[in-house]
Amino acid sequence: MTETTQVTIFENDPDSSSYEHKQSIDLLQSQFSKFGLTANQCKVYIFLGKYGSKTAPEVCRALKLPRTETYHLLTTLQNKGVVSATFQHPIKFAALPLSNAIKSMLNTEKERVKKLENQEEELTKIWESIPTFHNEPEAAKEDKFQMLQGENQIYGKINDMIINTKKDFQIIGGEKDFLKFYHANFLEPLDKSDLGLQILTNSSDRTLYVFDEIDRTNVKKIPSTAKGNICFVIKDNEEVLFFMKNSESGKENITAMWTNSEAMIYSKKLLFDLLWSKSKSIPL
Repeated sequence: MTETTQVTIFENDPDSSSYEHKQSIDLLQSQFSKFGLTANQCKVYIFLGKYGSKTAPEVCRALKLPRTETYHLLTTLQNKGVVSATFQHPIKFAALPLSNAIKSMLNTEKERVKKLENQEEELTKIWESIPTFHNEPEAAKEDKFQMLQGENQIYGKINDMIINTKKDFQIIGGEKDFLKFYHANFLEPLDKSDLGLQILTNSSDRTLYVFDEIDRTNVKKIPSTAKGNICFVIKDNEEVLFFMKNSESGKENITAMWTNSEAMIYSKKLLFDLLWSKSKSIPL
């Protein structure tokens, strides 16, 4: 007898009855990633939480995951304290209620941070025990760059740029980029800010709420003729961070580059100013 594959809310077919939930699923996965869960770990937890307790083979078939990876994912989620298992045979796995799962993940993260904080003094002592072997004067400003991999590194750098902006901050991105920025609270320091703020976006009407607390005169919609998944930020005409793989590309591991290169900043500034002049303000 042939086993049928369960149709789930993770279907990517636009004609599927579950496709309407795709945006919510994407947002959940983005939020869970901040607690250290991978995309597939998020998938498994959401699936168990919304479809009830399942055996490993059932999870494997429904989510179309390799068998060995499925067992590894379930074991990892158990270790993280967000999935439980029964003693019966075959073993059934169930997702803990969301509030309990969040508490468990928060406690794990707090313990990790606490351990790192406790190591600060030890690391400082070790560092200072090693002599410095140069006596060079501070060099003049040099062009530098830094490659950034993954949301934690990239968003941490953007947050640092926003906090340290003195005068002007410009940002351009797609709908998914600004949704991620919004849920990461990046836009919060810019709310009612006195900075020379300019935001360019292709966000649709349904996601314009992310700019509700920002002066709409500082926000414009990119013309439809502007193609490409462009996303970059410019701080005080002194630093620029641009994505090479951003949220709009659909890639799991986003990458970006930060630089203080005057030539790079100038070229990005020219592009931004050109698009700003051709873009229309978003109505209140």
